[in-house]
Amino acid sequence: MRRDDLCITIPNFFRCPISLDVMKSPVSLCTGVTYDRTSIQRWLDSGNNTCPATMQVLQSKEFVPNRNLQRLIQIWSDSVARCQHDAELAANSVVLPSHDQVKVLVKQLDNNSFSALTKIVRFARESEENREFLARMDGFLNAVFDFMRNAESDIKLIEQVVHILDLMLSKISEKKPLMESNCLSTILVILQRGSSDSQIQSVQLLESLAVDGESKLKIAQKEGLLLELVKSLSKEKDPRLIEASLSCLISIAMPKRVKAKLIESRTIPELKILLSEPNMTPSIIEKSLKLLETLSSCKEGRVEIWHDTILLQAIVQKVLKASSKATEHAVTILWIVCYLFRDEKALEAVVCGNGMTKILLLIQSNCSPAVRQMSADLLKIFGVNSKPCLSSYDTKTTHIMPF
Repeated sequence: MRRDDLCITIPNFFRCPISLDVMKSPVSLCTGVTYDRTSIQRWLDSGNNTCPATMQVLQSKEFVPNRNLQRLIQIWSDSVARCQHDAELAANSVVLPSHDQVKVLVKQLDNNSFSALTKIVRFARESEENREFLARMDGFLNAVFDFMRNAESDIKLIEQVVHILDLMLSKISEKKPLMESNCLSTILVILQRGSSDSQIQSVQLLESLAVDGESKLKIAQKEGLLLELVKSLSKEKDPRLIEASLSCLISIAMPKRVKAKLIESRTIPELKILLSEPNMTPSIIEKSLKLLETLSSCKEGRVEIWHDTILLQAIVQKVLKASSKATEHAVTILWIVCYLFRDEKALEAVVCGNGMTKILLLIQSNCSPAVRQMSADLLKIFGVNSKPCLSSYDTKTTHIMPF
């Protein structure tokens, strides 16, 4: 029996009433009907002001994430995935190969044997001991690299190669042969056409390759690769992929030339979308702000940030909101654009976005010495440039908000 032969019954209330597909991000309208976020957003953006299922006129176009339903869908999806995996194992009568058989399978990689690679992946996935055995085997990684060069555009082959490399990542001490192989092209194909899991594995692999300035530049110069990484930040993507992509971009973004390429690839607008989304995880918010802080250290990044009022106000809103790390990154960005470079437009956007209140609350909280000093610097600037905007603020009524 193949996986495609499995009969999977999808509960009706897991389906979006518009697309009829299983909902990835269920949200509820004021009518109480739940839709997939992408479908209902497209409906509303088309100018409709009614609930598609009930045709009631909407009193509000706001929608609320249906966390309970999302959790039930995730539990169901995990259960289906386990059943599919178990069925695949049963169908293939899986018996792990012995060490001697694995050596034979590695030799078969020379013939581009998909079956051999699949069995090796299964062997490596089984235990740390098996991965240690493969790592010690002479010629194993070279055989995988050669296989990768010959895989060309076969997505199933490429996904299996990335899977084995992801499993063996901690065992690969010397990354240079990977950079000299077809690895970057393989990762690009995965990001363009692979499954969500293989995309996450490929991004993790890419981050592990960014060990020095030379490798980071080589990654940035691979045509189309940075663009695909930035596309992976879309809020409609798997949150695990978003977080992995942010970590990868942070790791490669230090060289000035890479920063410039990231800005050209419209990274900052994608970060603005993530920071403006109310339901992002604290970890994604932290990493988004950290990457934005890195980009603010070059002129092109600062100019784009301080000319974007919505982005600046989104940064202000994350102060004292997500976590202490997020607060530190947010304050550092504000300090760079408002204190170090003193852009008037940025100052105005921060003050009008209630930034002064946030900074006053922050400086009274249990923040780090560095954050306290940056906050004091910002207060000094605001006190000089923004008195008219702050006339209604009464420091005597300030309530300190805890982290």
